[in-house]
Amino acid sequence: MNHKKRHHFKKLLLAELKRHAQYINDEQARALDIAGDDLQQSSDLAVRDVIQELALKLSEHESKIVADIDQALLRMEEGSYGMCVRCGHEIDERRLEAVPTARYDAACQTEIEAVKGSGAGPSL
Repeated sequence: MNHKKRHHFKKLLLAELKRHAQYINDEQARALDIAGDDLQQSSDLAVRDVIQELALKLSEHESKIVADIDQALLRMEEGSYGMCVRCGHEIDERRLEAVPTARYDAACQTEIEAVKGSGAGPSL
């Protein structure tokens, strides 16, 4: 991958990192606000707990996305970005445009998903 393309994907990854980090901050602040609200009404406690738990789970999901972006940026620094970590073949640029954090080329991704089963979801 040439320098210009690598720079393009780095900009994509950094933009995604900023967007997801902001989302995490917003959701955690919202969860803390809910927890800090007046909790004297016992009927609201269960609802507030559920909302807080959902917000924190969303943050966990977003945190995983941020970690994936961080790993992609690390691969970029190492010079292995855009190469499948399983077989070493180059990942198609269209795939990287769609999923800039992709670790596997399409063939390896298909094999991994087939082994995991259709209910497991993608392992980018």
